[in-house]
Amino acid sequence: MKATGIVRRIDDLGRVVVPKEIRRTLRIREGDPMEIFTNREGEIILKKYSPIGEIDNFAKQYAESLAQVSGYKVIISDRDQIIAVAGGAKRDMIGKNISNDLENLINERDNLTTEGGHVRAIPIYEGQDEPMESQVVYPIICEGDIIGSVIIMGKDEKQNVSATEQKLAGVAASFLGRQMEA
Repeated sequence: MKATGIVRRIDDLGRVVVPKEIRRTLRIREGDPMEIFTNREGEIILKKYSPIGEIDNFAKQYAESLAQVSGYKVIISDRDQIIAVAGGAKRDMIGKNISNDLENLINERDNLTTEGGHVRAIPIYEGQDEPMESQVVYPIICEGDIIGSVIIMGKDEKQNVSATEQKLAGVAASFLGRQMEA
């Protein structure tokens, strides 16, 4: 565990303020759910809760199936990081923070498609160069809340997305959102 040197007192209602620098670094926003754990040493551990993380294995299997059927790269993210990658994409992407462009897109509840080259592709994770591959991005919405995204990408610059991939991404996002409601 990393020491920050910051000390906070508990108020009369039992609350502790998480410093702004830590919230910014960990991408914790106002209203974000947090999980609370304790360990044997008496430490309290706060962890940002990811509802889509509960179906992590299911999301990975779904991404694998979708990639196999479509022949494209498939990436599934929660609101903060990539949780599943399939279809020839690099496995080292898993766990990387999503890019600000992707975060803004899904927070706007918007989808993106580069079909026909009218819209430029956006970086998927922090530090990624601007991708040349075509892509479709759909937000995953569960009970009115945004919980992540489904991304379908070409495996190279020559493989372009079409209306079929748009529909596949939309169906996948809708299905994953409904799985979280169950």
